[in-house]
Amino acid sequence: MSDGAGTPPLARAQAWRDASARIPRLEARLLLEHVCAISHAELLTRPDTPLTPEEAAAYAALVARRAAGEPLAYLTGHAPFRGLDLTVTPDVLIPRDDTEVLVDRALQAIAAWQQGGARLSGQAAANPAPVLDLQAAPPSPPSDQPLQVLDLGTGSGAIALALAHEAGPAVAVTAVDRSPAALAVAEGNARRLGLAVRFVLSDWFSALAGERFHLIAGNPPYVAEGDPHLEGDGLPFEPRGALTDGVAGGDGGACLRAIVAAALAHLHPGGWLLLEHGYDQGPLCRDLLGAAGFAQVATWTDLAGLDRVSGGIWAGGTRSAAA
Repeated sequence: MSDGAGTPPLARAQAWRDASARIPRLEARLLLEHVCAISHAELLTRPDTPLTPEEAAAYAALVARRAAGEPLAYLTGHAPFRGLDLTVTPDVLIPRDDTEVLVDRALQAIAAWQQGGARLSGQAAANPAPVLDLQAAPPSPPSDQPLQVLDLGTGSGAIALALAHEAGPAVAVTAVDRSPAALAVAEGNARRLGLAVRFVLSDWFSALAGERFHLIAGNPPYVAEGDPHLEGDGLPFEPRGALTDGVAGGDGGACLRAIVAAALAHLHPGGWLLLEHGYDQGPLCRDLLGAAGFAQVATWTDLAGLDRVSGGIWAGGTRSAAA
């Protein structure tokens, strides 16, 4: 069996070996399985199956793009997040493991509300690891009403869909993004996964006038414009506006400041605000939250021990959201 030029077609195993000389072996395998629409088991049991000319050309093109730095998830069109298979395109950030810290803390807050409301206990520290205190907490909403949850800057929908999937009917999730293309990706993921999430085209809270939530979570742009990290690790292929606030000479905190300043007008008393941020922005976020009137302000670390999520609870009152 040969192609029109008399060259024998490349077998799957040989194509995999050749590609592994240019990109990591695991990635070469995943791309091959993607192009051939086969499972890992089939690749192992039928390694000598020849590639069709179309498969060989598609595989060579994807390997070249990956060797040039384009993220694997954009090449396959898929990325895993907390057991969900998400469609991703260059219109959205690729979900990262660090964001699981935000989802974990959000689920903890949801569980606390279900138990009658809760707050974080313990003295504020540089980087505390607080626990839930169910005493003297704000009242929970009626048991027949779901908690209102908001995901700011949803992108692929990873956070909103994970919360809808894991918290179930206990929550009514709204997800916003200012990018119509990103919302289209998120809505497609929700339909494919069969998860109920309300999607709104909104620049943070701009389209949510008068709405309040029990939990607001978000992973806003927080990398400083001009940070050299933006030029490596596949980041040049990801949407710039989802990575950095674009403020020349800034510290990457413009979006964090805008969200904290506006959040109180959109939180129920006892509501939580939780924000993912950069490894060096924990002090900034704690200062912003404290100045705005949030209580039980704390920061949580990721698996590498770096500051990753900060948040606080609004006990209610008349303090201005712009404080």
